[in-house]
Amino acid sequence: MKAVDLNSDMGESDKEIDRDYCILEYVTSANIACGFHAGDPYTMLRIVKRCALTGKGIGAHPSFFDRENFGRSRVEIPKERLVPAILYQVGALQEICRSEKTEVYHIKPHGALYNMSVEEEQYASAVVDAAKMSGKAILTLPESKVMEKATQEKVRVFSEGFADRGYTSKARLAPRGTQGALITDPDAAAERALKLVDGSAINTVDGNSINLEVQSICIHSDTPNACSIAKAVRKRLEEAGIAVLKLSEM
Repeated sequence: MKAVDLNSDMGESDKEIDRDYCILEYVTSANIACGFHAGDPYTMLRIVKRCALTGKGIGAHPSFFDRENFGRSRVEIPKERLVPAILYQVGALQEICRSEKTEVYHIKPHGALYNMSVEEEQYASAVVDAAKMSGKAILTLPESKVMEKATQEKVRVFSEGFADRGYTSKARLAPRGTQGALITDPDAAAERALKLVDGSAINTVDGNSINLEVQSICIHSDTPNACSIAKAVRKRLEEAGIAVLKLSEM
C-alpha cells in the first residue's frame, strides 16, 4: 500500500489559530513558524499542544530573520551565520515541545530559505548541517540540492509536493503572483495531490507537463480555502487506498 504524509505550514498568526486547528484535523504533520518570519512563543505552544493531543507530527519551519517580508525575500547570509540561526529556531520549538512531552521530528525551511536551499549549494549545506547537528529529518523538493546533500551526509530526507501550488516545467514552484501559482479549488488540489503520490503527469504553468512522486504533500495554511483543501485532499487519498501517515511512521 502506498503511503504519504500530509503537512501544513502554520502557527504564523495567533489570529488564525482556529483555521490552523481546522487544518490539523486532516493533515498528519505541522510545520510550525519559529518566530523569524512569523509566529511567537505562545502561538507555537498552542499549536504544539494541539499536535500532542491529536498525535500529529511536528516540524520546525525556520526562516531568514525577515518578519517585514514574511521570509519571502532573498537574504544573503554566510553559512557560518545561517546554521546557528536555524538551530536557534529549531531549539526554541524543541523546548516548547519538551514541555508537552513531544518533539520536533523534522525541519522544513520557509519561503526564500526553502527555495534558495533547493537550488544553491551554500544554503542547502547550511540546512543539512543544522538538521544533522539537531538530529532532525528534512522536508524538501525532490531532486533538490538539499536532498542530494542530505543523502550524502546520511541525514533522513523526505520529498515534498504541493497540492495548492503550480509548478514550472523545471519541477520548481511557480513564483507567487504569477498566473497559476496558487490552486484554491479543493477538488483541483485533491486531484493534484493524487497525481503527486502516484507519479502521474501534472500540467505546468508554462504549458508543459512533469512527473513527480513525493512522500509528503503540503497544504499552505494561508492559501484561500486551506481547510477545505486539506479535507478534500485527505478524502481523495483515502478513497484511493493510500495510507495517510506522519513522517515518523513512514
